[in-house]
Amino acid sequence: MDLYEAMRCAPTSRRFKPDPVPRELLVRALEGARFAPSGGNRQGWRVVVVEDLERRTALRELYLPRWRAYLEQTGGAKMLADPDEFDPARVRMVRRADDYATHLEEVSMHLVVGVRLEDLAVTDAALPRQSIVGGASIYPFVQNLLLALRGEGLGAAMTTLLVPAEAEVKRLLAIPDDVALAAHIGVGYRADPWPKRLARRPVAEFAFGERFGEPLAGS
Repeated sequence: MDLYEAMRCAPTSRRFKPDPVPRELLVRALEGARFAPSGGNRQGWRVVVVEDLERRTALRELYLPRWRAYLEQTGGAKMLADPDEFDPARVRMVRRADDYATHLEEVSMHLVVGVRLEDLAVTDAALPRQSIVGGASIYPFVQNLLLALRGEGLGAAMTTLLVPAEAEVKRLLAIPDDVALAAHIGVGYRADPWPKRLARRPVAEFAFGERFGEPLAGS
């Protein structure tokens, strides 16, 4: 698959077929993802592959309270309660995400992605705002992995909703103390057709020339 094609048609997949994911496809995706950049080339990513039904069910039980809190925070709970009051496309998206969360254990493969804390270069730690830079040493790997999975014909749903349950997830999966949770990815064969292109804002809305807000030539 062409790189730009993969970028344009790698959606979040929330409905999966029950078929297991062949191990060779996962390993090939991980082989490609590992070439992601990271601070100091420390490659601090760690991945736990969960296929056991009991553990998948335990992850669902940890995921659901955080998902329900997220619904309340973002207004999704109101959409589910009074769908006629909202845009049908948004309601459909929230319903699919809710169904994904409710049946999370049915997703045949879960990838729990962590990163060694000592491998993070957090250059904005002293700034008077929320730190975001530490993610630069783990999320390029996550995005590489999502694109590689798409190239293998596999759907994926990446969220960070398990991160608040980090202590419980670590106990469940025997993750050491020096590894922090970064992402949870459900992986499987997508049950819906692949889109030809995702809906995104045009370049002119987010890229500027020389100064913030100034038009970028050619966009």
